[in-house]
Parts: sequence; structure tokens; C-alpha cells
Amino acid sequence: MAWPTKPSGTMQIERYDHSLCTDAMKKRWTEHVLPKYATRLGALMPILHDVQHAYRHVPHQAQLEVAQFLGISPAEVLDTVSFYDEFTVEQRGVVTIGVCHSIACEQCGCGSKALLDRASDRLGIVPGETTEDGKFTLIAMDCLGSCDTAPVALFNETLHENLDVAALDRLIEAARRAEPAHAAGHGGHH
Repeated sequence: MAWPTKPSGTMQIERYDHSLCTDAMKKRWTEHVLPKYATRLGALMPILHDVQHAYRHVPHQAQLEVAQFLGISPAEVLDTVSFYDEFTVEQRGVVTIGVCHSIACEQCGCGSKALLDRASDRLGIVPGETTEDGKFTLIAMDCLGSCDTAPVALFNETLHENLDVAALDRLIEAARRAEPAHAAGHGGHH
């Protein structure tokens, strides 16, 4: 079996003419995030969540800026971003639907496969894709840590438990009708 490779050593990182980690973000991190952790590395996850929320992804330039801010290596930031399903380097839709496809979610209720299939049909995309209008991204997540209320899904940061297909349909329709909370915000910067 051959492992595909990518030219990491020669890849060009898209550069913006402004800092993605704004002074306001750094001030908030310094005053409210860093004091909660014994080490600066401990603050990495909440800071990445903040960046992901602001831009709907964690751009490579922001990863470098976060590393510099925390005084850690860029590799530590990239390792974290690439390990966790909730982070992405590609911009997601305004609403990210993350359906848990762990064994518990597959075996309970209607099952995660039925939920993923239904969401794919309703949105016209497969897991890992974003709708053409940029409103929805669908992802399959490894475990959301709510096995006792399976099957579950995240709509952005809100966990929905004990789902069935009808409940999923209602959630998608409610998200379609909702005003885009940050659609015109930072997410459009490229």
C-alpha cells in the first residue's frame, strides 16, 4: 500500500495583509483565557475555538500567529487543528452540522447512518462538503461524548440529543429560516 504524500516543505501559505489574530482577540485571550491555564499551551484549544468561530475555519496564517502568541511551535498548533474534527483549515458553512457516527450513535435509535443520509439528501451534499450558498457544512464526527443520549448531532456548538430523522428535518428547517448570525462577518476574508 502506498501512502499519498503532499509537498509540505514547498507549500505556500496564503498570507493576508493584516493580522488574523486581532489586537482585540489577543487582549481577550490575555485577560480571560490565559489566566485559566497553568501553561500557555493549555490555552491552545479555547484560542483555536475562538479563531474557528471568527473565521469558520483556522487559516494557516492564524495558526502561525497563535503559535507566536502562545510561544509554542507552529507544529503544535497544526497537530491540534489536524487532530480534532471540530477544527478545519477549509472554511465551513455558517451552520456546521456534525453527526456523530460512533458505535453508540449507530446502534441507538434510528442510527447515525440514517441521520447522515437524510442530512445529505436534504442539503444536497455529502459529509465533508459545504452547500453552494455557503450556509451548511455537513461532517461526520467520531464521538461527541453523549453516548447515553445517542444518536446526537451538533449544529454549530449546540448538541441535539436522542435524534430521529423527523427531529433532524426540523433542525435543518429551523437553521434554514434563521438569520445568519455571522454570515457577513469575518468568514468572508480571503
